[in-house]
Amino acid sequence: MADSLSPYRLGKARALYNVFNVFNAFSYTLLAGSLITILIMRLEASSTVIGIISSFVYVAYFFLPVGKILARLLSIIKVYCWTWILRSLTMAPLIVAPFVFQAGQRDLALGLTVLGTFCFHLNRGIGMIGNNPVLDELAAGPDRGSYMTLIQIINAGLGMLTNLAVALLFSFWQNPPLALYTVLIVLGIAGGVISGLMIKKLPEPETDTNAKKAPFSDMLKESFSDAPFRKFITILFLIALVSGIARIFAVVYCREVFHQSDSMVVLYTVFGGLGQLAVGFATKFLVDRIGVKPLFIICTVFGLAGMVPIVLLPISVTDNTVIVVIFLIILIFTLNFGFLGAEGIAQTYFLGLIPAKYMLDMGVVYFICFGIAGAGGAFIAGLFLDMFTGLGFSMFAAFKFLYLILIIIIGVVLALQRTLVRLGSLPFKNALEVIFSFRDLRAIALLDKLSKTNDSQEEEALLDALHDTPSQLAITGLLDKAKSPRLSTRLEALRAMETLSALSEEAERALMQDLLNHPYTTAYISARILGTHSVSPAIPVLRELAASQDYMLAGEAIIALARMKDHEFRPQIEAIIVKTDNPRLKIMGVEAFGIYKSSYALSVLLDMLRSADPPPYLRDGVVLAMADILELHQFYPLLLKFLANEALSPVLAMDEAESAMERYQAVHKGWHLKMGASLKKEARLAAGNRHAKTLLPAVKAFMLEKKPDLLSRWILELPETVNPIAQSIFAESVFDDELNGYERLKLLIVHWASQELKHWE
Repeated sequence: MADSLSPYRLGKARALYNVFNVFNAFSYTLLAGSLITILIMRLEASSTVIGIISSFVYVAYFFLPVGKILARLLSIIKVYCWTWILRSLTMAPLIVAPFVFQAGQRDLALGLTVLGTFCFHLNRGIGMIGNNPVLDELAAGPDRGSYMTLIQIINAGLGMLTNLAVALLFSFWQNPPLALYTVLIVLGIAGGVISGLMIKKLPEPETDTNAKKAPFSDMLKESFSDAPFRKFITILFLIALVSGIARIFAVVYCREVFHQSDSMVVLYTVFGGLGQLAVGFATKFLVDRIGVKPLFIICTVFGLAGMVPIVLLPISVTDNTVIVVIFLIILIFTLNFGFLGAEGIAQTYFLGLIPAKYMLDMGVVYFICFGIAGAGGAFIAGLFLDMFTGLGFSMFAAFKFLYLILIIIIGVVLALQRTLVRLGSLPFKNALEVIFSFRDLRAIALLDKLSKTNDSQEEEALLDALHDTPSQLAITGLLDKAKSPRLSTRLEALRAMETLSALSEEAERALMQDLLNHPYTTAYISARILGTHSVSPAIPVLRELAASQDYMLAGEAIIALARMKDHEFRPQIEAIIVKTDNPRLKIMGVEAFGIYKSSYALSVLLDMLRSADPPPYLRDGVVLAMADILELHQFYPLLLKFLANEALSPVLAMDEAESAMERYQAVHKGWHLKMGASLKKEARLAAGNRHAKTLLPAVKAFMLEKKPDLLSRWILELPETVNPIAQSIFAESVFDDELNGYERLKLLIVHWASQELKHWE
């Protein structure tokens, strides 16, 4: 399979296949594109004949079983090569068809055209047996979707440029001479022969030579017994049916309804090629990130949007040349964007749905179904138009009826597409959010650059940009970079992962492996990420690492366990921070207590302040952790004011008490008058007022006179409290001479008491 090609050989084969597609697209545009449709209209063909010749594009797929038989007798590459050369050479009758027509032999000219195009597509159908196996082998690796889309971009780009050149050439004449068509067909044949010769250099795809060859009928029966495949084939059939009519007869619509010249019709096909090119770039950009299913639906919606104006367009508009030109440009662009995009995505979906060992046989089923739908649609549409115009309807009205039927069919397709297997795609709603999210689109662009760069500095810069552009789509790319042998790259990749709102199962597993494999380097970041996202399976590993010699890792493991509320491990954390002399580990342990928000940890934190001369940063960490436990969210800015000027401690404390007392009085002033209070509540309020008035004197005595009695009594006599444990601990702590040496702690106690007063009802 694809794994048999080394990266070097795969790169060479892809480069050769890309060049093959350049010549192939040039040839196909001239020999099977809109140029042939315009030629047969110049040869005065009816809509039925146009439908028959257009159906040959899809009839080609009926000959895939012949190619399958030949591939087993010879080889896939030989069949692919020689049929590709023959398909071009068999277009030779079209070289003389224009001259025969000018000689007055219209039927013979049309007969030669039918013969040449039929033989072209017959050989094309036989040769296409090699298309899926070769493409499947070359589209190996994680960029499968984007590489397959690149092939579509090459084909669309060359087709558009070729049509543009033809349109410019035709613009020199009102009605280009028929001999000019002969020249263009000769060029197309030459390009086709060159492309066929290039196929010989491609590597032979591997096939399962030991597999038992089941009859084709049995293979068909087995294929359609699989519900996901059956549903997909139904959708493919309907899309091919609509696409075969909508796109091909859009050229007829331009010429027969709006009477556009040959050069203008070819110019419209240039915009059609631009639509194909645009959907190719859009698909290449998105397919590996959001998956094939949502893009399949979006392209189908675009195709639907392109057909609706045909049904709604009033006949009065046909007289306005400017509006007609703009309308036809948008029409051809949208139809090609939608339906060629849907066809391309369908093939990508098919390759993801089918196991590689069934690719050859199932590919036959795929293309035959595609061919039946397209050929039948083109033929029936031609008969439909001739029948309606034969009944006296105008071509304008006939096209309205035709496209109305197609719109109904596409409505059925959209309903079926919603139930397709996702194959790893994002849900449709999430995919739309990505498409309309600048952040996600920027992340995709950065990931695309990241996958191509070989420069370490650029790699780090891109990872830094991904850190500033958090997107869930970046997980896979970041995981790849997190395995880099370069430490700086791993650090940047993990730092970018920290900003993500969720982790995939693969990411969780990778981070847990990093915990074990990269101590002293990146393991501490992985511990932090796992804790942030509460990855509970990591708890056993994090418990072990909390005692690691890597103090950065140990500290982050402790924080992670606290974030996951692992209360069973809290006693071990107490032991670790009491035992360790590492200041960072002590601070992180203290921070963990704040995260736990357990009031029982208050006494442990106070004991840390009682130890021999704790450093200032530890003192700050302790009081901040206590504030977190008590949910005193306004203490941090108060602490900053204190640290800016520690002499202000008494002033700040008294401001807190005075502010709380004034707020209490403002809230409860006149309460008994406004509410018609009961005697019981009025007595409670009066007691509260008396207690509130004593807070400021108690704080003054504590902060200025170092007399804790009043404040301790005030705390113990609180009518009600949010935290009884804190009430008991703080009432006792104000008498502790060892603790009273820490102004920041005294400020915390006063702040807590003031907040208690503010919370009274």
